Amino acid sequence: MGKRGYHHGNLRQALVDAALVLIEQKGPTGFTLSEAAKTAGVTPAAVYRHFEGREALIAEGARQGHEIFADVMDYAFESGGPSALAAFEATGRAYLAFARKYPGHYMAMFESGIPMNATPGLASAAARSRAILEKAADALSQHIPPEKRPPASMFSAHIWAMSHGVVELFARGKPGGNAPFPPEELLEAGIGIYLRGLGLIEPDQ
Repeated sequence: MGKRGYHHGNLRQALVDAALVLIEQKGPTGFTLSEAAKTAGVTPAAVYRHFEGREALIAEGARQGHEIFADVMDYAFESGGPSALAAFEATGRAYLAFARKYPGHYMAMFESGIPMNATPGLASAAARSRAILEKAADALSQHIPPEKRPPASMFSAHIWAMSHGVVELFARGKPGGNAPFPPEELLEAGIGIYLRGLGLIEPDQ
């Protein structure tokens, strides 16, 4: 890669990009700071000018991932109409698409063991992405009287967990994976069954 960080005047981002490549190749704990420095084309000492250690480097990758993730999810929700259900299902498909397109970010976000509150920036970005799914969930429940409405934070968390499970089992960078059905179909069917069980959508939807 050469000393791209120096030439471009953005060594910090070059190190993050290098870490994301290594995370994708070796997993969040499978690389060293020295390897990240080598991949970015700089000396190991240069890393410490920008990051305290590997966890801080991964946390920045996770923060950037959540920012992209939130943008992707928000676009899917806002353009996924015409119904609240269609918009909600669009966020599920966007979840799978993000995991496929940004595997390094995804692993930094959800598989590195880095706490969501590791840095203020990461905490803020993670809260934003979570809030978008909660917004989509809340829109689905508006037809239910408030006193009977399940908390949007609860069922959005359940859908998030279901989406993550489909990614881990069937969509890890291999469309179709080992699933008996396409991951998008599995997730859409699972979401439908779950939402019908809660009474959030009619049985024939």
